[in-house]
Amino acid sequence: MDTFYQLFVEPFVGNSYLLRAIVAGCLVAISSGVIGCLIILRRMAFLGDAISHSMLAGVTGGYLLMKVLYGREAHFAAMILGALIAGFTTVMLVSFVSRVSRIKEDTAIGIMYTGIFAFGGALASIFSHYIHLDLFHFVMGDVLAVDAERLWMMAGVTAIVLFVIILWYRQLLLTAFDPIMATSIGLPVLLIHILMTTCTSLVVVSAVQIVGVILVVGLLITPAATAYLLTNRLSHMMILAALFGISSVVCGVYLSVWFNVATSPPIVLFSTFQFMMVLIFSPKFGLVSTWLRKRAAIPHTLAEDILGCMRRDPQHATSLNTIIANVRTDGQSLRKTLQRMIGNGWIQPLENDDYLLTEAGKLEARRLMRAHRIWEAYLARLGTPSDQIHDKADLLEHVHDEAAVDYLDDRLGHPITDPHGQEIPEDFVHLVPGEEVHASLLREGHIAEVTHISHQSNAGVAIGDTLLTGPRKDNEQIWTFDVNGDHQIDLDHDQADAITVRLIKTSISSN
Repeated sequence: MDTFYQLFVEPFVGNSYLLRAIVAGCLVAISSGVIGCLIILRRMAFLGDAISHSMLAGVTGGYLLMKVLYGREAHFAAMILGALIAGFTTVMLVSFVSRVSRIKEDTAIGIMYTGIFAFGGALASIFSHYIHLDLFHFVMGDVLAVDAERLWMMAGVTAIVLFVIILWYRQLLLTAFDPIMATSIGLPVLLIHILMTTCTSLVVVSAVQIVGVILVVGLLITPAATAYLLTNRLSHMMILAALFGISSVVCGVYLSVWFNVATSPPIVLFSTFQFMMVLIFSPKFGLVSTWLRKRAAIPHTLAEDILGCMRRDPQHATSLNTIIANVRTDGQSLRKTLQRMIGNGWIQPLENDDYLLTEAGKLEARRLMRAHRIWEAYLARLGTPSDQIHDKADLLEHVHDEAAVDYLDDRLGHPITDPHGQEIPEDFVHLVPGEEVHASLLREGHIAEVTHISHQSNAGVAIGDTLLTGPRKDNEQIWTFDVNGDHQIDLDHDQADAITVRLIKTSISSN
């Protein structure tokens, strides 16, 4: 108990400056953490560093102005105003250069902040007889020396930043993740960008006066990056970033007292330590969890090659020797993959090293076959020589992301057969009784009810009609439907796509 008192309580007894330091640091951590999340998502981590360094020109200018005009030194308000002007100028110049030229924003930041920082250094050097700035204090800061005036200023800045983020949260969220969509729905993206960078400038300028350049950049980026490794939700990310920043400040102050060192380095070091721990042990994005997932995952390319071999005769067992003869890999990898496929329920082991596809395995094999044959149709459309189509499709079939395959299928007009005349399995993912699909996905024999028509050009079809799908005509370019058993209609791809139906009956090809 005495040890606990000596370590955690005694340092604050009679030392109110330590309490002020922690409060000021926590305010900086909160404001920096929440605004840092937006900076991380916008890939503008360099911006905080740029603003904090460009402040030297503003601080120097404010100091010089007060000294020359009024004969006063180190006037806090003038230095803050000068720093704000310098930070805002940096942001505007970066935005201007990146918008009117081919220079990217990160390059523009590097150019502008070094230029303005150098300008501040030149001013400090030329007018050194007027300006007496402690550059070490500017870079490293001294949170232990914070006074009540700066503490209240930081509290006000934190309140303003939180108010702006709460008020404009949805707009900031949308512009951070998808600025193109935000523009398309009428959001003032440029105004929101200026608002965010202004808040960043306000936080950085205010905090540098208290904690220095290094700590500002550390609290602006590292806690937000740490939180980014733990969640996909911006609101949760902001809360976590603030908590990581606060814990860094509190622990850093204690470490500085225990080891009698400057305050800023321990805070940044503890923040970096938190980041490294989360980077390693994050449940979802950590190095350990990623390694475990990869270790447990089936080598998909190899598993799909095995399925491709077994799908040739899905109703009968496939011997291990047949798989070895058709799949190029070493014996250890093959055995390991087969065991994991058994664990996934794709194949069933039999006697004499034979394997049989399960229903789940047949479904996966059919998915792979559909991807392979759609890729073959696509390659044929591109004019690929017929003797190369199959081999190229063997490579591309592993890229069977549902969205990609569905896109190709739609662009090709939902072909029924591949260039070799073999049937392409139907879209069994979407073609489920009771589900709504476009009529263009229907195959011969499918029965569906019309639920929506996007335009009125489809004469002879109305909502509620029952469609019986007939065979395709004109090189699979025309869909035929029997409507309510009364009459038949012929539709092209676009017309069939314009009709949404609810599937009543379907059958899945066994090819």
